[in-house]
Order: sequence, then structure tokens, then C-alpha cells
Amino acid sequence: MESVTISPKFQVVIPQRIRQTMNLVPGQKVQVIGYGSRIELIPEKKMRDMRGFLKGINTSFEREKDRT
Repeated sequence: MESVTISPKFQVVIPQRIRQTMNLVPGQKVQVIGYGSRIELIPEKKMRDMRGFLKGINTSFEREKDRT
């Protein structure tokens, strides 16, 4: 687990190991979500980079009777 310090301008630096693991680049946008007592940073991806990420997903399911 990594630890960071909040600057007087409320900025944080994402540790190098995390940046490399997640392939983060300068200028990349992230979504900031407050979840309970946590803050989550979720990297945004371009739609073209998302192509095929659901390949192989099981799309068969039982529909509700009023949805036929």
C-alpha cells in the first residue's frame, strides 16, 4: 500500500509504481469518486481503447415476462 501527502493546494502525487502499473500519462483525466470514507480515482479511457473489452461475455439471460 502506498501513502501520499496532500499539499497545501490539496494536490497529491500518484506514486511512480502505481503510474507505471496503470499506464497513466500526464494530462490523462480521472474520475474522482467519494465512496464512504474512501476517495477513488478511476482513469478515463477513450472509447476506441475500450473496443473489444467485453469480448466473450455471456449475453444469455432470462428476461422478465413483461420484457419480451
